Amino acid sequence: MTPDTFLRHIPVTGIYQTLYDFQDAFGAYMGDKGTHPWSQGFPRIDQLPGGPPIPDSIPIPAKDLMYPKAHGLPDLREAIANYYQTHYGSDITADNVMVFAGGRPALIATLLFLGEGITVRIASTEYTHYYDVLERLGRKYKLVQSAPVNGFSPTPADYAGISIDGPSLMMLSNPCNPTGHTLQGEELAQLVQMATEQDRLGLLVDEAYELFHSKPVSALEYIRNIDDTNIFVMGAATKGLQAPGIRVGWLVASKKHIEILGNYSSFGLGGVSHPAQRMAVELFKPGRIELVRQAIPAYYDGQRRKYAEAFEKLGLEVHTGNGSFYHWCRLPNGMSSADFNERLFKVGAAIIEGPSCDMARPLPEDGGSKLNDFFRFSFGPQTPDVFDSDIEIMRQALHE
Repeated sequence: MTPDTFLRHIPVTGIYQTLYDFQDAFGAYMGDKGTHPWSQGFPRIDQLPGGPPIPDSIPIPAKDLMYPKAHGLPDLREAIANYYQTHYGSDITADNVMVFAGGRPALIATLLFLGEGITVRIASTEYTHYYDVLERLGRKYKLVQSAPVNGFSPTPADYAGISIDGPSLMMLSNPCNPTGHTLQGEELAQLVQMATEQDRLGLLVDEAYELFHSKPVSALEYIRNIDDTNIFVMGAATKGLQAPGIRVGWLVASKKHIEILGNYSSFGLGGVSHPAQRMAVELFKPGRIELVRQAIPAYYDGQRRKYAEAFEKLGLEVHTGNGSFYHWCRLPNGMSSADFNERLFKVGAAIIEGPSCDMARPLPEDGGSKLNDFFRFSFGPQTPDVFDSDIEIMRQALHE
């Protein structure tokens, strides 16, 4: 067998394909000087107005040179549990928390060990990587409508309404990447109640953008006795704690589920870097986290409103909710997001094309994606001083 056939080929995920296409067209990496990282899903990593400084050093005692524990650093598990207890009235303990090397490993591990015959219920417009994970793991899934007709905001009734034989798992990002729509209050409580009361129904909520909503939202506010449920809540230091590079995420679930995933870590993961976990402990310190919960929503709400107003003046349809740091927009006059990206690449910019967020992934011969003229714009890393130039670049690309 040749190297071309020895490993089974898998395609690159849509976000990275955009980055590779950009590099080919512009001759530089996205993020280099002179580029505009609107396709990038990362936050500012400096101190925000009213926010705490980012720690620039951490103590690493000699014991942290030992192998990490399968479930995570006890201090960090305690800090995460205390966070949800303090801010959402949760009754979880550290035994309900497991630390992963980012949010996606937590997601993949959970889906990897789903029981036989469990079908995933997922919105048709969702986080680009969900499609790749479900397809590569061979998981069955059915789509819940998320389109202009329902404002890209499926309700608990929509998730419950699709017909599935056998047990199922509702899976969603909340706030949603890419649309920013957020289940909160009674609707989020209803989703939790459905998963709590129905034995054959589970719930996985990816809360990577928890803090990018006023006020911050977590399903754990409505979950009691998580040990009696099939509910999984994911979080990460990647976005709200402004530390994507340390690759620390966590999963909150029943003690039984944490035990299973810890068993997997004992041979499949090997734990998470102690220095990275030590940094996360610093980020969760009381007093600091209170400032974060005020500064992150305030800053990004302002950015969201400012870009939305400017985009609407440019003739874009803005379909964004009130969470995350993305705008979900529709191009005018039937322009495709692929054509729009071709124009942006020339000037060092890029967006995520709508079809990359289409969980249906229809083929061209089947009519193509209904999200062909939509795109995701990230204002996550953008500082206020680049706003005017961002809008001018968009204006020129739209009217080229």
